[in-house]
Amino acid sequence: MKISISTPVGQSMEKVWEGFDERLFEALAPPFPPVKVLAFGGCSKGNVVSLELNFLVFKQKWTSVIIDQKSTPDEIYFIDQGTQLPFFLSSWQHKHRIVKTQNGSTIIDEIHYKSPFWLTDYILFPLMYVQFSYRKPIYQKVFSA
Repeated sequence: MKISISTPVGQSMEKVWEGFDERLFEALAPPFPPVKVLAFGGCSKGNVVSLELNFLVFKQKWTSVIIDQKSTPDEIYFIDQGTQLPFFLSSWQHKHRIVKTQNGSTIIDEIHYKSPFWLTDYILFPLMYVQFSYRKPIYQKVFSA
């Protein structure tokens, strides 16, 4: 399944890139499930990010590796790929794009995921969409002009 969510923000592409740090990562965590950051290596190729998702009656570990990071005059992006995923996911790749615009930049979350069963992909879609839409007002507040 694929999800793409775009958020225009008032700061330059370079300023937004500088703000992609652990503090932002923690601010973007949705209210449920509560997330504990176990490791945050950064957003450069080879860095590792590891989380613990708390579903109240059980916990799941989620670890991703940054597999690519590039900068051009018009875009900066990095891609994280899941290496240890919660039981409900069999693959995960998330491209975080920051694209230059006339009035600042646009942050684009491009998510590709699969679950163990095709039907679950469709059941998860609205939940995933809401989880990532939750980021829009946070991005806009953090990266306002």
